[in-house]
Amino acid sequence: MGGTDIPIGPVVKRTKISIMREKRIWNDDPDGPITFNDEDMEGIAQPHNDALVISFLVNKFRIKRVLIDPGSSANIIRWRVIEQLGLLDQIVLAIRVLNRFNMACETTKGEITLPINMVGTTQQKKFYVIEGDMGYNALLGRSWIHLVRAVPSTMHQVLKFSTPEGIKTVRSVQQAAKEMFTVEESVKIIKAPDQNEGKNAK
Repeated sequence: MGGTDIPIGPVVKRTKISIMREKRIWNDDPDGPITFNDEDMEGIAQPHNDALVISFLVNKFRIKRVLIDPGSSANIIRWRVIEQLGLLDQIVLAIRVLNRFNMACETTKGEITLPINMVGTTQQKKFYVIEGDMGYNALLGRSWIHLVRAVPSTMHQVLKFSTPEGIKTVRSVQQAAKEMFTVEESVKIIKAPDQNEGKNAK
């Protein structure tokens, strides 16, 4: 999921281009490379084809049903979640058109920067606010994944990233993933026409 910004107000031609990069939180990797093994899959229902769904804290409130999506260029959060947090006054007007995988468009209601507390590590990160219904409460895309240099594994249902205190592990809430992406299959039963129906008709 990604998109483009819609300019607000008069458009001004710019001749100078500047690029700002987010400051990396840490540069060292004290525990070596991040790896996964069979122990990471303990307690996971197998076989599975589940997405990686986690939770995190914002100001001591736990946000559940958070989708980790490396395919998205944007971090997204629902308007209703911001309303429940009492932070509607912190939303900054920023209209952005997000394109989904099926090319359907969604226009954001604004953006907000939130302190994401995950396994004792907190980072400030910008979210685009969407009012429509989604299967998840928030989505963390590549901008957050790259910022913390996280490595997600849907197969192991685990996300890991390095910190100065060592490698942190965030485990998926597998049941939430199953509830979010359950597809109800409906089978249409077509009744064959009764051969005697035409004969009996007057």
